[in-house]
Amino acid sequence: MTRLIGFSTLATAALLIAACGPTPEQTPSAIPVTPIPTAVSATTPSFGAAVNTERLVAFDSEPGNWMSVGRDYGEQRYSPLEQINVNNVGQLSLTWYADIDTSRGQEATPVVVDGAMYVSTAWSHVKAYDVRDGTLLWAFDPGVDPAKGVDACCDVVNRGVAVWEGIVFVGTIDGRLIALDSQTGEQVWSVVTIDETKPYTITGAPRIVKGKVIIGNAGAEYGVRGYVTAYDAATGEQAWRYYTVPGNPADGFEQPELEMAAQTWNGEWWTLGGGGTVWDAMAYDADLNLLYIGVGNGSPWNQSLRSPGGGDNLFLTSIMALNPDDGTYRWHYQTTPGETWDYTATQHIMVADLMIDGQQRRVVMQAPKNGFFYVLDAATGQLISAEKFVPVNWASHIDLETDRPVEIPEARYDETGVPMIVYPGPQGGHNWHPMSFSQRTNLVYLPAREQHRGYVADPVLITTDRGWNIGLDSSAGAALVEAAGDNAPQTQAYLLAWDPVNQREVWRSPRLVPNEAAGVLSTAGGLVFQGNASGEFNAYKDDNGELLWSAMTQAMIVAAPITFTVDGVQHVAVLAGGRSLPTTGAGAIGSTTRASTNNSRMLVFKIGGNAQLPDELPQEVSAAGELNPPPMIGDSETIAHGEQVYGRLCSVCHGASGISDSVGTFPDLRYSARLASAEAWHSVVIGGELVAGGMVSFAGALETADPEAIRAYIIARATADREAMTR
Repeated sequence: MTRLIGFSTLATAALLIAACGPTPEQTPSAIPVTPIPTAVSATTPSFGAAVNTERLVAFDSEPGNWMSVGRDYGEQRYSPLEQINVNNVGQLSLTWYADIDTSRGQEATPVVVDGAMYVSTAWSHVKAYDVRDGTLLWAFDPGVDPAKGVDACCDVVNRGVAVWEGIVFVGTIDGRLIALDSQTGEQVWSVVTIDETKPYTITGAPRIVKGKVIIGNAGAEYGVRGYVTAYDAATGEQAWRYYTVPGNPADGFEQPELEMAAQTWNGEWWTLGGGGTVWDAMAYDADLNLLYIGVGNGSPWNQSLRSPGGGDNLFLTSIMALNPDDGTYRWHYQTTPGETWDYTATQHIMVADLMIDGQQRRVVMQAPKNGFFYVLDAATGQLISAEKFVPVNWASHIDLETDRPVEIPEARYDETGVPMIVYPGPQGGHNWHPMSFSQRTNLVYLPAREQHRGYVADPVLITTDRGWNIGLDSSAGAALVEAAGDNAPQTQAYLLAWDPVNQREVWRSPRLVPNEAAGVLSTAGGLVFQGNASGEFNAYKDDNGELLWSAMTQAMIVAAPITFTVDGVQHVAVLAGGRSLPTTGAGAIGSTTRASTNNSRMLVFKIGGNAQLPDELPQEVSAAGELNPPPMIGDSETIAHGEQVYGRLCSVCHGASGISDSVGTFPDLRYSARLASAEAWHSVVIGGELVAGGMVSFAGALETADPEAIRAYIIARATADREAMTR
């Protein structure tokens, strides 16, 4: 529901915003055949990253640059470049590539300005390349302790940098915000943005508004309290901080609206953190001077533990509008009141102008995890429309009179432990992967997923320094889905073209194999670019989804592409590298080139490029081959206990039910040779023998008998799976 504070003037002003772009009723114009220059004048790049407010506001006057992760302040990820178009995209080919020296997931959108490309990679590294030929200008390693990886819920990823007046800014997985000289990569300043005694991380890209660097953080699964902070770009001095959930009322409230928010909570939520981290989405409207942020899930997920007796739990899972000058509240809309399914609203937020009911409206659009596509008035937060874009069974619809979802009561599991398979599951109908809004078609191109989870309440909360604090029995939930067999919902992913005015599907790409999503780019050339987890980089026709071009990449792609020009010639680039190598689909290779175990690379394409990827070599890190577990240990009670502990502490990295879906990054423990020896097993789990690779000691989170119980469960699981394979 929308809340307003002092907004009548801006609400009136919003009606005066000039229209731009074609209306949804208009048919996209034909794509011109634009000749590629055969000769261009060489220019000398400055590598100065001289970005300021004027350049970011007038972004379309420099269509050859990509000056922020979303390209424009409204984060539409649409380019007016049209040299590469439906008529010639088949001639697109690799022009240069650069190997990345970290083998974890790569999720960043590059920034291109003044002749240089700046990109962050796993472990919060930053690299700068000459866009003409991929020459490495400099590389920066922030020196993150590998042990910090255990606090990263979903890999040690980073989604991008920001540039401003010669400085490159990056948030690090250990909670620092670092400013780097754009020409040398030398550190200018660094500030710690978190309480380092708590398991906060940063995975999102900073945004810069009027000289302030704005950054959030992550960590709700581990019991933290969310906030977003603005720092002076020149000095690193804190300008303001906005907390997204209330703390202990006895300590007072940092912002006046938090007193109102506290009335929507019950119990002693502050002792559990509360959650509400701002770990990804932001956008800015320069006309309205509003910063939009997406707020995350509750901590723990299970609301009956977090807030006994219910309540909306503001401002969890909300889209919020703040004044970027001082961080004061303007409005909010909560997508999932009293959330209990990990339905974050941190997914991509976009600002656009749409013709709705004959009136030009400035809107904010989001497709969060909960499966509904929301269109809100950008000035007031008024809900305009909301419809399902994937199958949903936690709510029947959004009531436009109350602005609230009409929930299915059975979906709200509680302390009674009543289980249910709910969809979407915690990975969402749409997760962090950026979508794109085309000003040519007025369609949103959305990386959609249909997936689910068995939600089974667990009254035991993690109170140690390791492990997820979610209030769910993960193993019991996985068993619930497994028992459903063919009756469980289908899991699939696809590129969805969505009409945000009429709230309907226009087209979808064929089902992606495997069922993973990836970020999207659309262009005035009539094209939509998206990679996939099968090792392909594809271009689709924007009006009907026809596949026009595909390139094999030797790596998974989950990050969003960009496009830019070099000496007047259009290029397309994407950062490749997932949590493992492609194993199924057209681009599956099962091999590596050894620069990294997942072939992480920056890939850059143009019409007539002549670069070639290196030959594939036998894979050094792969699935472990034959399943051959040691003899069973422990009784049934021990194995059951081990399954519960594994679900809380191990499943996030090593996979639900002991089956890893990220082999090469996180080992499948069923194949581990260490299962044969209690000493070898304990040396890792308790002794921290593999801490250099991010596998820290869990001694502080485990009771004396727990390590052997986990080992017993993994052996039992491996034994059962081996028997199933031989039937």
